[in-house]
Amino acid sequence: MQLISDKLVVDSGHLDPTFPQVYPSLSGFQLDNPASWTRGQPFDFFKQMREQAPVMWSRPMPKKPVSGFWSVTRYEDIKQVDVDWKNFSSAKGIALGFPVDAPLPEGALKVSMFIAQDPPVHDVQRKTVAGVVAPSNLAKMEGLIRSRTAAVLDSLPENTPFDWVDTVSIELTTMMLASLFDFPFEQRRKLTRWSDVVTAVPGRGIINSVEERRDELLECLSAFTALWEQRKREPGDDLVSMLAHGEETKDMQPMEFLGNLMLLIVGGNDTTRNTMTGSVYGLNQFPEQFAKLKADPSLIPNMVAEIIRWQTPLSYMRRTANADCELGGKQIKKNDQILMWYVSGNRDPSVFENPDAIDITRPNARSHLSFGFGLHRCMGNRLAELQLRILWEELLARFETIEVLEEPERAYSSFVKGYTRMPVRVRRR
Repeated sequence: MQLISDKLVVDSGHLDPTFPQVYPSLSGFQLDNPASWTRGQPFDFFKQMREQAPVMWSRPMPKKPVSGFWSVTRYEDIKQVDVDWKNFSSAKGIALGFPVDAPLPEGALKVSMFIAQDPPVHDVQRKTVAGVVAPSNLAKMEGLIRSRTAAVLDSLPENTPFDWVDTVSIELTTMMLASLFDFPFEQRRKLTRWSDVVTAVPGRGIINSVEERRDELLECLSAFTALWEQRKREPGDDLVSMLAHGEETKDMQPMEFLGNLMLLIVGGNDTTRNTMTGSVYGLNQFPEQFAKLKADPSLIPNMVAEIIRWQTPLSYMRRTANADCELGGKQIKKNDQILMWYVSGNRDPSVFENPDAIDITRPNARSHLSFGFGLHRCMGNRLAELQLRILWEELLARFETIEVLEEPERAYSSFVKGYTRMPVRVRRR
């Protein structure tokens, strides 16, 4: 028995008596407990882990089916895992879940998506849809994104509180999603709903049960299957057309189609919308940076990268060990789940000076982990940066202040680091 500190208690013997088992407990914080993430951000805890147990075996919440998981918290260790798909597989899941080969609970859907695949399947499916965010296509989108952003911002009430999350962040990202899929524009909020359903914890306000999630996602599949059949006959430049006509995707089974839809919907929605909210919240936390931005709007692109680092819209990504191996001096066993805590790596002081602060002139802001590294690097990263850049160009042209009126309400999730409500008030120039 060893005591790492008075906050981190070590209990040997859980899976393998040759290495210590660390129970994560800092002021009641549990890494995989969504309730803990709604109460605050665990940066003190991650700091302690980086310093004392950077590759740490963590016990899950009580009644979780998985026996435990490895937490990787230092920047370089995270990067090492992220780029090494041969040793650390995505094909067994990208979020903390059931042990390998364990049966799914009754009512759950077994879906497949290319982010949760290794080469060669990952590569050919990703390549099929990557064209929608190619630089030439992004250039075509810029005018549409700007006009929609301007319309939303022009409609905001002055000196009257409103919810930034729903009025701006969700509306802008949902309009973008509708365009990417060529989804019926008047029904675009269904995309937001389905995105929330995918990541929701049953019984916490969005869905009540696994069965309800299944039913809503089957409704999503039905709607997109109808679009698939239409695009088979009349192809366009949208994601559904690309999947329907791609050599490697045109014969996808329904659950594979649904899985890739879920990936593209969540990927195009959650990360951008939460960073849109996080950018306003963050610049309220560091008003001197907002003043610097107003004085020099040419800093917007670097500010966007810095906010994506500071916000880190996905707290972690999971990998699964393909074989026994070593990481950070620890013996990883085959089929162990490894969580790469991007939210910790983005605050690693060995890489980012004064990491808890926003610095819109930070020279290495673009080195953040939020988009991942290697073959799973976020496909839509340039689109996300484009949307955020345009948003802030249009914001600075219109508003003198964007005041956050109270602490935002946070998503009930240890995976998605997001916001559900943030009251603000704007004052125009």
